[in-house]
Amino acid sequence: MQTKCTFPNHYDQSINCRAFLSSLTRLNTPFQTPPPPFSFFLSVAGPMAGETPPSHRRDPIKHTVGNAAVQRRRQLAVSVAKERREAMFRTKRLCTEGFGMNLDEAAGGGMMIDEEPPVLESQTSKAVEELKLAVLFKGTDAVQKKVNALRELRRLLSRSGFPFVEVALKSGAIPLLAQCLSFGSDDEQVLEAAWCLTNIAAGTPKQTKSLLPTLPLLIAHLGEKSSLSVSEQCAWALGNVAGESDELRDLLISQGALIPLAKMMLPDNGSTVRTAAWALSNLIKGPDPDAATELVKIDGVVDSILRHLKKSDIELATEVSWVVVYLSALSDVATSVLMKTDIVRILVDRLAASNNLQSIIPLLRSLGNLLSGDAYTTNVVLDPAHEITESIIRSLSKCLKSEHRFMKKEAAWVLSNIAAGSVAHKQLICKSEAVSLLLQLLAGAPFDIKKEVAYVLGNLCVAPANGLGRPPILSDHLVLFVRNGCLCGFIDLVRQADPEAARIGLHFMELVLRGMPNGEGQKLVEKAGGIDALERFQFHENDELRMMAGLLVDTYFGETYGVDE
Repeated sequence: MQTKCTFPNHYDQSINCRAFLSSLTRLNTPFQTPPPPFSFFLSVAGPMAGETPPSHRRDPIKHTVGNAAVQRRRQLAVSVAKERREAMFRTKRLCTEGFGMNLDEAAGGGMMIDEEPPVLESQTSKAVEELKLAVLFKGTDAVQKKVNALRELRRLLSRSGFPFVEVALKSGAIPLLAQCLSFGSDDEQVLEAAWCLTNIAAGTPKQTKSLLPTLPLLIAHLGEKSSLSVSEQCAWALGNVAGESDELRDLLISQGALIPLAKMMLPDNGSTVRTAAWALSNLIKGPDPDAATELVKIDGVVDSILRHLKKSDIELATEVSWVVVYLSALSDVATSVLMKTDIVRILVDRLAASNNLQSIIPLLRSLGNLLSGDAYTTNVVLDPAHEITESIIRSLSKCLKSEHRFMKKEAAWVLSNIAAGSVAHKQLICKSEAVSLLLQLLAGAPFDIKKEVAYVLGNLCVAPANGLGRPPILSDHLVLFVRNGCLCGFIDLVRQADPEAARIGLHFMELVLRGMPNGEGQKLVEKAGGIDALERFQFHENDELRMMAGLLVDTYFGETYGVDE
């Protein structure tokens, strides 16, 4: 995910890119080139691998933090994918209802009498044998025999409790299902076969890989020559395959799945677009940015994303928002294209109107990714004089009040990107109710939320740097926060075993020591237990943290400290 952080040096965590759901664990990556002690950077998203960054991203004040911001954004996308996989919430889905063909039979077929597993295993094996016979049958009702056999197999594979996929695979189901997908086959036959494959792909990694022989046919049925119901079912099957691994995603892309799935986003058919968007979010989720970059280059895709995000269909907008999450997390090209539209306004409006957690998650993540781009573009889109900026701060403040841990954490992350902007952006935040909420969270929230909040407050205390040196302190903001008791929260971070948290705390401690009026910073730090917190770094294994703490002690608490008292 990548963010902007003027405050500390290096912000890449495992997030969250949800996960969301998204508990967003952020992966800490090693700090590669330690900056000078207590230097602060305006961090913007730097170039992605294989992409040529625009020249305005080469401002020397960004140092390595721009790359760290991009790294964090990309790691976010990967970690979100892992979280989705663990919960089986978005990555894979079992299909228990059909797409418009024989819906009465499909629904009825899903209603099964409770039976013992051995009985169901026997039925599954028998269903595959019946399908073998139906495929070989050449009589006048051959198609109906195959459809009936497929429907029975699909009925057994659609059980959420005991889908006997392994039994079906051992009985030889895959070659038979591949035959039933052949072009020229009856639509209902293809639909039932694709449905069976969808639920096989929702199984274990080994079971998902068993679909390899059928992938070219599933992709081919995404085209205009297939009915909508068939195309949608095949998209669902491919979405489950794409959700399994990078290897399978790369294979699907190499076999041409990206373009036909993207074209399914173009119409206004809600069900088809929802399924295609979900499959695409699995297909492009990275970590390679190439697929995301190619997606935004397909004619009509960006316009369709904007159009669908404006619709009242919450489920549709949620799925499309997830596409935006991965586009903006993985590709600078995609982010640049999106930022030239009114997507931020659309996302902010949806966020302000939404009370649904599952829809808010990708909205927050998308906004955070988009606003972690280059500072110039972000400042243009979020002009402090425009209502959109106040609107997003209000919406994020609403999220900070939420009972949901994730929403608080993600809202703080987005705010940290805005707080890394101009002084006018910082002043808008400080005039809002967000500050009191942030101070409360720093004092009593769980550790991961505290860390996000610390980035916001730290960014609010420094102005953008105009050169290579450390940026000037915004004394009025710093004094406001310290007077309201935030110093103890930062010193608590210094005591944490997490190096990133300790680094944030040390940076803020330096701001207090350097920036509080009348030299009162030393007494404030001492009173809050800061000297004891610094002492733990005397023999610390982290060279950077040891040097930072040592420099603070030498500069502000040396041999002459307190001699005049």
